[in-house]
Amino acid sequence: MTIVLVFQKHVSNDVSNLKLKIMKQNNVNISIVPDKRRVKEDETFPLKLRLTFRGVRKYYATGCDANLQDWQLIQEDKVRGKLKKKALSLLEIRLNAEKCCNGLANFSFAKFEAAFFPKTIAVINVRTAFEKYNHQLNENGQIGSAIVYNCACVSLNKFKPNLKFEHITVEFLRSYEQWFISQNNSITTVGIYLRGLRAIVNYAIQEGLMDANDYPFGKRRYIIPSGRNIKKALKLEEIAKIYHHPLPEDSTTQMCRDYWIFLYLCNGMNVKDLCLLKYENIEGDFIHFLRAKTTRSRRANPEPIRISLKEETKRIIDKWGQKPVHPDKYIFPFLKNGMSLIKINDQVQLAIHLINEHMKKVALEIGINKNVTTYYARHSFATILKNSGVSTEFISEALGHSSLSTTKNYLSGFEEDAIRKNTDILVSFM
Repeated sequence: MTIVLVFQKHVSNDVSNLKLKIMKQNNVNISIVPDKRRVKEDETFPLKLRLTFRGVRKYYATGCDANLQDWQLIQEDKVRGKLKKKALSLLEIRLNAEKCCNGLANFSFAKFEAAFFPKTIAVINVRTAFEKYNHQLNENGQIGSAIVYNCACVSLNKFKPNLKFEHITVEFLRSYEQWFISQNNSITTVGIYLRGLRAIVNYAIQEGLMDANDYPFGKRRYIIPSGRNIKKALKLEEIAKIYHHPLPEDSTTQMCRDYWIFLYLCNGMNVKDLCLLKYENIEGDFIHFLRAKTTRSRRANPEPIRISLKEETKRIIDKWGQKPVHPDKYIFPFLKNGMSLIKINDQVQLAIHLINEHMKKVALEIGINKNVTTYYARHSFATILKNSGVSTEFISEALGHSSLSTTKNYLSGFEEDAIRKNTDILVSFM
């Protein structure tokens, strides 16, 4: 009998502990914190509303900034003056967030966001749906994608002013495609724009603005054209010509050629990642970094790209890198700490344009009849490794692709030279 009572007591305690653990997991922790990742030029930090639920954290803007000294004062009970007004504003935000969370039967971040934030954009047609979607992209720092979506919206409304969701049919999409191409635009661009429209249509169906039965995309409906994905790769001997071509010392052209070589040697790195590199990314003879393109899509378990630093990449860093060396300093002089996301995007686009313009000049001088751009650096990295017998798995990891199927599709355009070379043996008897 005693054993049974002891056993029941242990079970009861275990159940109580389990209930307590579940309650703690289901609680939402709410606080105001400085976002030290976003230091501004005046050394202030954005103050963010932070919600923590089941180990997941999300941050929301409060519209308030403070330096670390003011932040310490704001947290004290006897804060005065302008800081007191700011402290009361932050307290109100936190209390309203707590009230909002308590009013939700089953908490989720999506439910909180829908209940807590005012809906500033009423979706009444395709244009306003694009505007709301673009607002989210800009908030997430996806400035480039927002620009593309805005271009798609302008083009679609030029074809059909005041475009509504009921207008989006298979016939409409086919007519838009024909009209767009008739304006001397490429099939690749129309595909990009219509993939943007497809995302908006999916959003409209989720929001109940469009009936799922009216979905116009897919098999036996409208298939978005993909265009020819022409791979822009150089041969090893062409890269050797670029590398050895004499250029005026310390000239802009020499700098851009060196940046292009750096991209090629660093796993076909794109220009945005080049601009975002900091000295803290260098660990011994390796560079470790997360691709800007994939950090959001795989933020739960981001995989860093590891690059072996060659003597040439070290030379380029030593020649063109910013001095003095500091872990938090950008290696190359494109960006500054505290820049807005829009300014960062502008600087990256400027860097791409600069490198491309000078690489065209270099290619022309050495007789390479190709429009050599930064894309050539990435594609050349992949195709040279592929044709040298390097495994697709290694290339996939080096490029930072999320799956092998992505890499196989990426490499498919590089295989013509390999097919030609491997089948030459068939005519060797001649």
